[in-house]
Amino acid sequence: MDKYSFLEKIFIYSCIFVFLTFILLPFVEMFYASLRPLDHLFRSPYQFYSDDLSFWAYREMWNTVPMLGRYIFNSFFLASCVSIITLLFVIPAAYSYARFNFPFKNSSLYILLAINMFSGAVLLIPLYKVLRTFGLLNSYEAMIVPGVAFLIPTSIWLLKSYFEKIPIDLEEAAFVDGASRVQILRHIIAPLSTPGLVVVGIYAFIGAYAQQFLFAITFNQKKEYMPIPSGLYEFIGYQSVKWNEMMAASLVGIAPTITMSIFSNLLKSFSYLCKVSWVIWI
Repeated sequence: MDKYSFLEKIFIYSCIFVFLTFILLPFVEMFYASLRPLDHLFRSPYQFYSDDLSFWAYREMWNTVPMLGRYIFNSFFLASCVSIITLLFVIPAAYSYARFNFPFKNSSLYILLAINMFSGAVLLIPLYKVLRTFGLLNSYEAMIVPGVAFLIPTSIWLLKSYFEKIPIDLEEAAFVDGASRVQILRHIIAPLSTPGLVVVGIYAFIGAYAQQFLFAITFNQKKEYMPIPSGLYEFIGYQSVKWNEMMAASLVGIAPTITMSIFSNLLKSFSYLCKVSWVIWI
């Protein structure tokens, strides 16, 4: 027997369609804007499709902003470093919160949650002073360190809830066989929690990708360290804005995040099969 009636399914799918329309329509418009000539972008009446579409902007943007490739690499490099470092800190912290009892455990968890209530803009001045004191301004570290700090609290909450779902009987059996905490975390908990690690890693990657603009314009003045959100400013001239090339560069710039999302879905499916095989083998 179906869980939902025919009318309920129509309503659910209609809501999903409306939601996806509002989410995807801006990207579709960005794509069409990147294909149109600059003098045709603001024609009236508006035409969703025209016969003058071309990929000229995707070729010309590399000439307009010669360092565009470096900006895209910087964004991918910064997001990757932030996600990896975040996981290195979050895995032992989340495991400790999931398995151990210690003073102020719940209080510290709520403090971590309260930290996310503060916007990054509120802490820019204190962060700037700290980074200047340690000589980290105008470097990759100036954007990596704050990025990791802002993503750790939510990542701990996400991974902690996943660790708590893993039966503790598996760890007790490993203790009987003489395994240490580190061995249990490495050989039992980590393989079983691969989907959760993937989710947290993708969350950290996308979060780091999204917050680069704020940190880049505040803590960095060198072009060789600029990420793609800051590099897009170079398409803005004194008298005009090359909107078609900016849209093309924006779509190319978000390609790493789209690729990571697709890769994460494939990896989660593969990790589920590995998890089943691991449990059967144990």
